[in-house]
Amino acid sequence: MNKDVIIACDFKSAEETFRFLDRFTTESGKPFLKIGMELYYAEGPAVVREIKRRGHRIFLDLKLHDIPNTVRKAMAVLSRLDVDMCNVHAAGTIEMMRAAVEGLTREDGTRPLLIAVTQLTSTSEERMQRELLIGAPINETIVKYACNAREAGLDGVVCSPLEAGMVHEACGAEFLTVTPGVRFADGEVADQVRVTTPARAREIGSDYIVVGRPITAAADPVAAYRRCVAEFLANE
Repeated sequence: MNKDVIIACDFKSAEETFRFLDRFTTESGKPFLKIGMELYYAEGPAVVREIKRRGHRIFLDLKLHDIPNTVRKAMAVLSRLDVDMCNVHAAGTIEMMRAAVEGLTREDGTRPLLIAVTQLTSTSEERMQRELLIGAPINETIVKYACNAREAGLDGVVCSPLEAGMVHEACGAEFLTVTPGVRFADGEVADQVRVTTPARAREIGSDYIVVGRPITAAADPVAAYRRCVAEFLANE
């Protein structure tokens, strides 16, 4: 199974995004990119099309969570953007996730990878239980949500790297784990709770790691990206 580093392009405008991407020359390669809510809501589908035209793979991170029919119709629209991966919230139920698969699948049977968010990496077990009234332990909840996603026909889940191994154990080696919450050993954790390093994420079982500020806010983003790739893909 391929592993890769996905850069979270959490920028506020297309101009800022392209200024960042222009640092990556042919020599440094075309990194896999995550486009999240801030950039998509600011610039719309046009920024997705332009980034795709530049040769990047795209994870469109909009985390759909609504009634099944609404999600089905929204995914049918997103399927026309030719992204490589997109997502929903697993909390939307198996029925909603199945509707997402249906909407995302094109007439020729192809579709982007579809993954489901289990619990955000900013969520601790204490917050989950006190604020969301989910009484089960967080690891048990994440594995259950992953199993639901697999039953619904999805390709994998978003989870913290700390849970990647247990998700693979429950859902199989081919079920993808896409893991934010990755920081360099000498970096800051910021607003995320369940975090680890690129090397440790590889050891636990992450298939893709999503890295934002440690790369985008670095003095030399290209060097930071190369460091992240080297640490995550060592011995691959």
